[in-house]
Amino acid sequence: MTEGPIVIVHARDLQLEREVDERMRSSIERRCGQLAEEFPEVGRFEFTLTLEGVSYQVHGHATGKNTDVATQADATDPGPAADKVLDKIAKQLRRHHDKRIFAQRRDAQRDPPKRRSS
Repeated sequence: MTEGPIVIVHARDLQLEREVDERMRSSIERRCGQLAEEFPEVGRFEFTLTLEGVSYQVHGHATGKNTDVATQADATDPGPAADKVLDKIAKQLRRHHDKRIFAQRRDAQRDPPKRRSS
């Protein structure tokens, strides 16, 4: 079997590092594993958490074979902010995946093979 994706979670300062506990990291890793099962072309997820005033900002980046999506979100707690980013990444990956798959099908339907006349 293949191993799961690489998941990296950065926190910008020491105070924020304490707030990002193991439960939150495992939740992010679990969701990234589910996304990697659905989109096997993605091999790396990277998240950066920062504290801006009273809100937490999370920047997310997913990369892989012919795939590169990035997004950001903010919330008053780091958990919901990370969930928003993961939802946005899933939506972007779905859109990218569908464009790639269905574009090939549309092209095949648009230009059917020509019949040879006898």
